[in-house]
Amino acid sequence: MELVERKNFNRTLEGNKVDLFSLRNQNGMTVQITNYGARIVSWFVPDRNGHFEDVVLGYDSLDAYLQDPFYIGATIGRYANRIADGRFVLFGKEFQLTTNENSNHLHGGSDGLHRKVWDARQNAENEIQLTCLSHHGEEGYPGAISVELFYRLFDDNSLQILCTARTDQPTILNLTHHSCFNLKGAGNGDILDHLVQINSMDFTPVDARLIPTGDILPVVETPFDFRDFHAIGERIDQDDEQLNFAKGYDHNYVIQIGRQRLEHAATVIEKQSGRRLKVYSTEPGLQFYSGNFLTDTEGKRGKRFKQRSAFCLEAQHFPDSPNKPHFPMTLLLPPQIYRHETIYKFDIADE
Repeated sequence: MELVERKNFNRTLEGNKVDLFSLRNQNGMTVQITNYGARIVSWFVPDRNGHFEDVVLGYDSLDAYLQDPFYIGATIGRYANRIADGRFVLFGKEFQLTTNENSNHLHGGSDGLHRKVWDARQNAENEIQLTCLSHHGEEGYPGAISVELFYRLFDDNSLQILCTARTDQPTILNLTHHSCFNLKGAGNGDILDHLVQINSMDFTPVDARLIPTGDILPVVETPFDFRDFHAIGERIDQDDEQLNFAKGYDHNYVIQIGRQRLEHAATVIEKQSGRRLKVYSTEPGLQFYSGNFLTDTEGKRGKRFKQRSAFCLEAQHFPDSPNKPHFPMTLLLPPQIYRHETIYKFDIADE
């Protein structure tokens, strides 16, 4: 395995130390994490023959991450996904957030949690703890929030991402993880032949700005039906309004409403390598993104990635929930504790 070198990350940024950490399990799986944006940089996963490949997009240096426009590998917040016009009303008061995707507020704004240097402590070979503070008024959000995040790599080849947060006044909060996966290996072509299954009967359609319309519609008899396995590329270029809006898949699937238990949300299989990824989460929604807006860029080890060369499965609350009262609520009040758990688990699919 050719790990990213620590020296490319071991420096001070605006007075805060940035570094690169490695988690390992007894099977040889290795996950590299930087405290800049609490990002996964590399994730080495074996194929059916025991050959390891790095299956997430990323960069070889901190400088490249500072220029990254794609949120690659990052912890996203304060609000994952989109808020229409960057506006919402809380207890009768309107708040205006920064707008960083045309008129939308996307992924917490220009300087969200993905741009912060988190405090980091490696507690064990398989665990890292990261914390950060977002002050009142950052990107327009009310209240100061403190966030604690654990990455734990287990010997069953699963990675637990456990996040908790507190606020000092009423606010909204919706965090997610944004690794971009290619189970053939990062930079090894597109992901259109990956087989995807999503445990969802419904999705939230969007308008031309990729803002949910407010409808919750069944996936049956649409290109969004992944109740059974389908290749990502099988229907992605159909003349469908929703696919045309997003240039592919960039949609929220309904996983659970009214409960917060760990649910099996999705499975992805890459047949050539045999790698299988299962996603479990406590979140009500899962954003399936087929890398439509990736552009030709140099990643790790000189390999290039481009449109549809990776996919994301982002466990989260629904986009624009603060403006859709019938969507699951993202309000956080003191002294409540926000809690979000997602597990990405790798194994080998049956041939």
